Amino acid sequence: MRKKIAIFILIGWVLLIIGDRVDELRVYQGAQMAMYTIALASIVLLTGYSGQVSLGNGAMMAVGGYGAALTLNNLGTPIWFAFLMAIVTASLFGALLGAAAARVSGPYLAGTTLALAVGLPAIANQFAFLGGEPGLFFDVGFPPERFGDEFTQYKWFFWIASFIALIALFITSNILSSRFGRTWRAIRGNSLAAELCGVHSSRMKVLAFTVSSGLAGLAGAVLAMTISLVAPGAYGLALSFALVTGAVLAGISSLPGVVLGAIILVFIPEISVALADRLGDADKLNNYLPGLIVSVLLILSVIFTPNGPGENLRKHLHKKPAH
Repeated sequence: MRKKIAIFILIGWVLLIIGDRVDELRVYQGAQMAMYTIALASIVLLTGYSGQVSLGNGAMMAVGGYGAALTLNNLGTPIWFAFLMAIVTASLFGALLGAAAARVSGPYLAGTTLALAVGLPAIANQFAFLGGEPGLFFDVGFPPERFGDEFTQYKWFFWIASFIALIALFITSNILSSRFGRTWRAIRGNSLAAELCGVHSSRMKVLAFTVSSGLAGLAGAVLAMTISLVAPGAYGLALSFALVTGAVLAGISSLPGVVLGAIILVFIPEISVALADRLGDADKLNNYLPGLIVSVLLILSVIFTPNGPGENLRKHLHKKPAH
């Protein structure tokens, strides 16, 4: 435990140094990477460990984003409490969904969560208190004056997002290495055998859905912070598909791999802009290229590296040399 704490503290210190030495674009991308890291961790926990396939993580992020925005705007609470409410709101919603999801599995569960990803963000348009199509403004405030005039808003976002991501990964890694993680792995491997060993599979699946949803809700609040807005368009179906792609690329059961998946997802728009500039008609291509790149990466990963490049790399590094 002490070694793990020391590693996370070291990583945090390195991130702070990097954030102070790169330009505004890279700092903003760093905050996005932190957001994706948390969101991908939620998929690793749910799918990689408990074996439940969900295509609705974007919807869970929306629940967390709206929960944080309503808390911040209506109660005027500190920002940390708004993030906490994002976790609580999404966890409660996930517990309800998990209770229903425990009755289905495989493609039925994927289809149910896909419908949620399509329908839930659109429902926000029907309620005035959720801001409709324009959404709700989400303002975490300016950075403290003691940081100086050169400490920009984007650096403040990066600091907050990185700190939250490190805490979330630390807690998640401890959960996955505990008896809960081992039980989820047993259920994923053979739920009947787990039941015979005294494991209540349905109850543990609901717990996995609850914890995963809480992580996704936290990621949704971080996304709201980075764009200063909570709106249906920010949590659309494309976000859910992008998260699935990132999780597959990272290795669906590899928690450290979520950083690789986050980096890929952040740089896909930059790659699409570069390609569009080379091919011409950049304005039109920029609307389609990111989604096309995500689709191609997902297909190639499933064909050539079913466990994900990140998971294959981890196994290669941990492979014992032959004697």
